Amino acid sequence: MRAAQYDAYRAPLTVVRRVDPEPGPDGAVVRVRASGVCRSDWHAWMGHDPSVVPPHVPGHEFAGEVVAVGPEVRGVTPGERVTAPFCCGCGRCSECRSGRQNLCHHEYQPGFDGPGSFAEYVWVPHADVNVVRLPDALSFEEAAALGCRFMTSFASLVDRAALTAGETLAVYGCGGVGLSAVMIGAALGARVIAVDLDEQRLERARALGADATVLASAEAAPSAGDAAASVVELTQGGAHVSLDAVGSPVTAAQAVRSLRRRGRHVQAGLLLADDAMPPMPMLEIIKRELTVSGVHGMAASRYPDLLRFVVDRGLGVGRLIGRRIGLDQAGDELRAMGDFAQQGLSVITRF
Repeated sequence: MRAAQYDAYRAPLTVVRRVDPEPGPDGAVVRVRASGVCRSDWHAWMGHDPSVVPPHVPGHEFAGEVVAVGPEVRGVTPGERVTAPFCCGCGRCSECRSGRQNLCHHEYQPGFDGPGSFAEYVWVPHADVNVVRLPDALSFEEAAALGCRFMTSFASLVDRAALTAGETLAVYGCGGVGLSAVMIGAALGARVIAVDLDEQRLERARALGADATVLASAEAAPSAGDAAASVVELTQGGAHVSLDAVGSPVTAAQAVRSLRRRGRHVQAGLLLADDAMPPMPMLEIIKRELTVSGVHGMAASRYPDLLRFVVDRGLGVGRLIGRRIGLDQAGDELRAMGDFAQQGLSVITRF
């Protein structure tokens, strides 16, 4: 099969020929029809994730068709249109049995723990646990756009923060996670405020449902005050929920400072390498009884609710896609992630 691979951290991706994966006893092989290019892939390429060892094929946001299943698989059939969460569970540990496959003690992540979806085919372990059928109303591109970014935002706002209609939501960063959060928050009936350094991204956020926007200042960022003060003023006291979709010490602190008393913050953006131990405004967290939560993708068991949410509300997640590219362009797209250059999601559609 054709696959985009890097042979060392930060090295160029090249399209190579690799052996097609086999399903194994209880796995499935999916022919990839669409694959997102995510900032998490960039972190791995940079060497921030010790579980990734080159040579490596990235990619964890995918949709396609099942082409083979193992002899122990009972609920998945070749020919079905499917996707899978990036955090695949074993189905047997205590977390999996509780429906929290995303917290599996033996988690496997395509594109991190093994070869990913920057390829014609990708392997999914424990197919009966992790393979998710797609509704006919959802295209492969849209399903890939749900990938880790939309589903992480859904888990952040619905499962972790319990955002409800009439509340206010502050979203820091209008990349894939942030724009997904804007769309979800608006669909839930919340008042959404989007924060970013780039006016074009804020325009996209407004088009996807943001009620107000804050153009943050790169110069003022180290003070972690200006954007937060603007959100507090716009909400007359602070947002009910904040989400850091960037993953930096500055935006994490700003998002927390944006909250009203008893507000809820969800940290969706990854903080790795030198940012892995960020300072937080703990006095404000204590004095205002704030809740700070992490989110690690979403369990496969929650996918039916996510898909119903998208289809029944006619969200048109294809609007999140900024670029459709070929496999040979994946390396350039990945490198651009370091500069936050993308407008919307980039999806590989030509293999």
